[in-house]
Amino acid sequence: MADKETLRAMTRSFYDAQKMRIMAGNRLAANVRVRLGQNPGKKSEAIDSEAQKLLDQLVAEYGSIAGGMTARTIRGRIKEFEKQKGILADIFEYELTGHYLRLVDNEEEIGKALKQLVETFPIWGGFLKDVKGCGFTMAAVIISELDPYKARHVSSFWKYAGLDVAEDGHGRSKRGEHLIDATYTAKNGEEKTRKSITYNPFLKTKLMGVLATSFLRTNSPYRLIYDGYKHRLDCHPAHKDKAKGHKHNMALRYMTKCFLRDLWLAWREIEGLPITPDYAESKLGMQHGA
Repeated sequence: MADKETLRAMTRSFYDAQKMRIMAGNRLAANVRVRLGQNPGKKSEAIDSEAQKLLDQLVAEYGSIAGGMTARTIRGRIKEFEKQKGILADIFEYELTGHYLRLVDNEEEIGKALKQLVETFPIWGGFLKDVKGCGFTMAAVIISELDPYKARHVSSFWKYAGLDVAEDGHGRSKRGEHLIDATYTAKNGEEKTRKSITYNPFLKTKLMGVLATSFLRTNSPYRLIYDGYKHRLDCHPAHKDKAKGHKHNMALRYMTKCFLRDLWLAWREIEGLPITPDYAESKLGMQHGA
């Protein structure tokens, strides 16, 4: 089994490659849109359907042209391109499309290696593989960022993922009142203090922005937890004035915490670690599912 640091490095590399591919794709699509007199679109961390459709057309044309592009000099390639161009305006747009394709291939290659690496960890086959809505890339994030050996209680997972409740009774966030004083060493070697968050922002973003929405989209069994909690919020007088978006986020957070609870239990058991009750059971005497 590979070590978690290797998995973490490969996982971050995969998302770096994905980000570069999306940036290049959006830039290429925007360039073509402007040339065609269309709205270039907004900056985004994803590629929208219209941009993807345009990229597919560019890639298809690139593939039909590439076989006839044999010249090594830019002047020679321009002459060859002039004989075959279609939606691609010039040789430079052609080269940009080629660059985008290489980024796609690079992301896919890293993804294949990442999948093989994830499969070497027992928690994949013992739990995550069977969680509907959780693919190998999300599993890579979870395995590389969370550690069942350090988390003696499930609340440790919640806190590290930024899903705990702050001192003011609200869900953990980047608000000023939720920050803590953290010490760091300045360039001159002097120890200083600054305000800092208490959780792993990369992990929280992936759990809440990717995994939770995937649970809803795929109708995962965890969707039932979301629906049930959302219904409770809608019907409870204490939450009647909350906006729909607020209650949606509350339900997402609750659903994700339930997933982390199940993950923690399975992971601790697989690793032969003792299971301790969570706060609701140990302090309040509540049993999940009761």
